[in-house]
Amino acid sequence: MDFSFTREQNELREAAVRFARGELADDVIARDRAGAFSREHWSKCAQFGIQGMPFPAAYGGQGLDVVTTLMVMEALGYACKDNGLGFGLGAQMWSVQTPIHELGTDDQKSRVLARLCSGEWIGAHAMSEPDSGSDSHSMNSLAVRDGDHYVLTGSKTFVSSAPLADVFVTFATLGKDKGFLGITGFIVERDTPGVRVSNEIEKMGLRTDPMAQVFFEECRVPVANRLGRDGQGAAIFRSSMEWERGCIFAPCVGAMQRQLEACVEHARTREQFGQPIGKFQSVANRLVDMSVRWETSRALLYRMAWMKQRDGKAAMESAVTKLHISESWVKNCLDAIQVFGGYGYTTEYELERDLRDAVGGTLYSGTSEIQRNLIARHLGL
Repeated sequence: MDFSFTREQNELREAAVRFARGELADDVIARDRAGAFSREHWSKCAQFGIQGMPFPAAYGGQGLDVVTTLMVMEALGYACKDNGLGFGLGAQMWSVQTPIHELGTDDQKSRVLARLCSGEWIGAHAMSEPDSGSDSHSMNSLAVRDGDHYVLTGSKTFVSSAPLADVFVTFATLGKDKGFLGITGFIVERDTPGVRVSNEIEKMGLRTDPMAQVFFEECRVPVANRLGRDGQGAAIFRSSMEWERGCIFAPCVGAMQRQLEACVEHARTREQFGQPIGKFQSVANRLVDMSVRWETSRALLYRMAWMKQRDGKAAMESAVTKLHISESWVKNCLDAIQVFGGYGYTTEYELERDLRDAVGGTLYSGTSEIQRNLIARHLGL
């Protein structure tokens, strides 16, 4: 396991940092307050090649490996303070584009994946329902075959990017009596009759990536838009969640580094009682803990990426990575606010927004409790 990076990888990381600082810098405080998504920044990311990084050139991608892709996403989180943008890009890349790339037909890839890679379209993953969150297999959304179509009926909630989405990867059951073997995946375009998106769901953090409910009201979806085979949806969902929970936190690792550097600089220059506050052991210990959490988060991220790149599977490692980074980021945010004192509690210093954004990480892609269940299962418990 070699974690040394090539000259080309390091140059790409530096280019991503320059891009983010030069092209993605704006008043995130104001956009967070308004809950405003930046389509301009999304398009600029596509022009840089972000959305297409791990996908083949035939569909507008760059064909990068997993480690290199996560390195660029980490750099994006480090240099861009819009955590919602990094989250939205990752959610689309891992839970929408990846399953289409892995199991989509040639037509689906050329018609949908290519538009997602180019930034022309935005995609959303719709799985959770009002009565089935973590227990995804108990969904009520129903798909009934009718000739060359399926008729979808049901609703999905907590769908990130739904108000903006041009296409949804969603799931429905062919019959409750079939259990998980009835769950089937579909690619549903926004303008399909019967698709309705609710008003935005106002939320605590990640406010620059809007969320909403999605309703399928006797929505006729062509068989050509089925993702994989009948009954393959549960496997598709598990695979996409392994990708998402392992990879979506790369920008958070970059944000943790940015946050740590700001705290160290503050501790060196802020004086109280005649000396820099970093000289006080209570402050220094917080910075040490922040550094250890960042270092271990980064190590777990790239170990998981290396395993996915080598074997294509890293189920337990993805759960461990997700659990550790999500909880470490929350703790680091709390420590950062404490280091900055009253200033850290203000909107101006942008640490309170980091904390609000970080809390969501313990919920999306499976709660911390679910990750512990998954890890325990892999331990044979």
